Amino acid sequence: MINGTEAVLDGDRARYLGRVLRLRVGDAITVFDGSGAEWAASIAAMTRNTATLELGESHEPAMESPLRIHLVQGISRGERMDYVVQKATELGVARITPVLTEHGVVKLDGQRAAKRREHWEGVVASACEQCGRTRLPLIEEPLPLKHWFGSKPADAVLDLILAPGAGTALARIAAPHTRVCILIGPEGGFSEAEYEDAEIAGFAPVSLGPRILRTETAATAALAVMQANWGDLGG
Repeated sequence: MINGTEAVLDGDRARYLGRVLRLRVGDAITVFDGSGAEWAASIAAMTRNTATLELGESHEPAMESPLRIHLVQGISRGERMDYVVQKATELGVARITPVLTEHGVVKLDGQRAAKRREHWEGVVASACEQCGRTRLPLIEEPLPLKHWFGSKPADAVLDLILAPGAGTALARIAAPHTRVCILIGPEGGFSEAEYEDAEIAGFAPVSLGPRILRTETAATAALAVMQANWGDLGG
């Protein structure tokens, strides 16, 4: 999409404009394509299932955190995992890797994993629309945690794993330079073997305090702490 061109929305997004937002021809909206830019636009035409947009000026708003967070999240059941993906997007995470763990209750074969990834990508897109982000965080293909350790990218400056009872509080960690990776377990937490694998891979255990948090609470709290201390939530 470039200035002065038209874009056509169809399906659910077009119906959302007309039936939920009740917009009409001539109304102004803002659109984005997930790459970082957004366009001022106006509705040029509408049908029951399509909306034609006339695009105006584009710009790239400063919505991305200087702290590049990679969240490696143990897959939890249905709405809990959706909540983590949604809040991670709102809190500025750059990449999300869903992993299958020993204590996790969710089991995915190849076809189901692809469908879940597609579903989470929809959750990400909706969260970006709500919070104003114009660059979609990457949702990677779900895979077993042990396999992920074998192919772990080496771009993070700091590797952390949430561990109840760890002697170091997350909030006490010195600020990393731009990139951090954090591992968070599913409902049943990580197994002892997984903690050992994480230690071998160079992950430092950190805690969020004396209480045991649900997986979706732990993810949200950890991301908020990191963005407040090292990212863009602290002003």
